[in-house]
Amino acid sequence: MEDARPKEMGLVSLLQWNAIVIALALFVTLFVLEVISSSNNWTSIGILLLLVVIAMALLITSADFFVEGAKGLARRVGMAEVVIGLTIVSIGTSLPEILVTATASASSGDDPALMDLAVGNIYGSVLVQITLVLGIVVAYKPLEIRPAWLRRDGLLMLASVVMLSGLLWEGGGLSRIEGAILCLIYFLYLSWLLTNKDKIREDELEMVDDIKSTEFSWSLTAYGVMVVLGLGLAIYAASQMVNYAAEIAYKLNVPHAIVGTTVSGLGTSLPELTVAMIAVRKSQGVAIGTLIGSNITDPLLSIGIAALISPISITAASYDLTMYLIIPATLIAVSTCLIMMWSGFTFSRIEGSILIGIYAIFIILIELQRQGYITIG
Repeated sequence: MEDARPKEMGLVSLLQWNAIVIALALFVTLFVLEVISSSNNWTSIGILLLLVVIAMALLITSADFFVEGAKGLARRVGMAEVVIGLTIVSIGTSLPEILVTATASASSGDDPALMDLAVGNIYGSVLVQITLVLGIVVAYKPLEIRPAWLRRDGLLMLASVVMLSGLLWEGGGLSRIEGAILCLIYFLYLSWLLTNKDKIREDELEMVDDIKSTEFSWSLTAYGVMVVLGLGLAIYAASQMVNYAAEIAYKLNVPHAIVGTTVSGLGTSLPELTVAMIAVRKSQGVAIGTLIGSNITDPLLSIGIAALISPISITAASYDLTMYLIIPATLIAVSTCLIMMWSGFTFSRIEGSILIGIYAIFIILIELQRQGYITIG
């Protein structure tokens, strides 16, 4: 009888795999351009934008590479598929946000304004995913929402954003203790999911696993290389992306909070968009669940880790912009999204267009504020 198990492939095959070839090619390109631009003092906006795009592509590619390796190792040690889907894949799609925010926090000793980039990246990711990305997904295919799912994850998403905003409002930043509390809440949420895994819809579980699955199996060594190489490349890409984004902010005299909310927030949300667009073709509600899950991870785990690395404080230059525009816009967007979900438990193309419009209005307000046409604070 023919063996139905997928063929196991080793390290040699891994080095010829398209995913790793692309990741290594992006790394070499980024490294060479960085060396050339530094040697020749090429610091024009065009060169910096090109480096940001390449770093962003490397970050997303290597993060996906890391997720595939981590999933494979988890299977090899006997971890259940449901556990893999709800933990590794959920955190994996938020890995770019985690790395960018943590890197900005770790580098903030030399440049305190990088804290604004860290906070802006989290709110920018949530705002982009719940308006622009979700709007694109729904415009592509209207979705039905299940009340049980909405009560479980939707309300926690809102509570997470409100909790983070309350802590920032109360102290103008986050202490290490507050960061630890946010991380603890996230891990309690994961524990609850795992404890109640049998109650979670089977189609959601199958889809989460199918999104990142492959048609073959790698050896234990190959999976280990995926994890180490993928994480290493992702950390390098995140570090470079933060540096380039900060340099662009200085050259254009744009607050770091704006760069984090727009350029960085949009770029690090591309994995969620990719996963959601794959999911929407196969199962109602799973695409939205992917985005909601990430929007629980970002305001709890991502910013929590950053605060543990270095206490977060918003600089005076970005305080009013963050507190009176970015945070309120994110809270309004999340609340509007949940109201749309609860009204009839459907998401229509018109509602998707409204969400995209909310993000467009936010970008317009940001630019008007930057140009001095409106005053915030």
